[in-house]
Amino acid sequence: MKQRERFIVTGILVVVAVLVGFDIFTDFIEGVAFWHVLVEGIIGLVAVVGVFYLLRGTVALRRRLEREKEDFSVFRREADAWRAESRKYVDGLAKAIDQQLSKWGLTVAEKEVAFLLLKGLSLKEIAETRETTEKTARVQSMAIYSKARISGRSELSAFFLEDLLLPVSD
Repeated sequence: MKQRERFIVTGILVVVAVLVGFDIFTDFIEGVAFWHVLVEGIIGLVAVVGVFYLLRGTVALRRRLEREKEDFSVFRREADAWRAESRKYVDGLAKAIDQQLSKWGLTVAEKEVAFLLLKGLSLKEIAETRETTEKTARVQSMAIYSKARISGRSELSAFFLEDLLLPVSD
């Protein structure tokens, strides 16, 4: 339930509880039957419990949101630090990959597609990113595989990443 909806429902329940309380008070003064006052009392109690339930949920939701913001901030700082530390290596790797793609005779468009394939984008995402059709992205990826003499995306990734992902020996 959205926060605005929670406040609306909470407001309605508060009004119900107040009105039922007022009705119970007037019924009690007028000497209405006990069972009638008891039923209205239960209705009022249910409304009050509903108010507390919704308010508790809102508070819990806000706390969780704050924790997630904090966790995301920590993650963002770690990611930024990793990028800063590894920038020279990443730049060097990108240049080395670009050189190999040139050796394979890829066009500029095919190089773009190759980099997007290595980043893990789907053909649909590549087409959207490059503002082409999915068919164009598929044809370009097949041209890349053909020129590189590889069978597909996994071999393309393995060509560049296999030696990078070995365990570091101390």
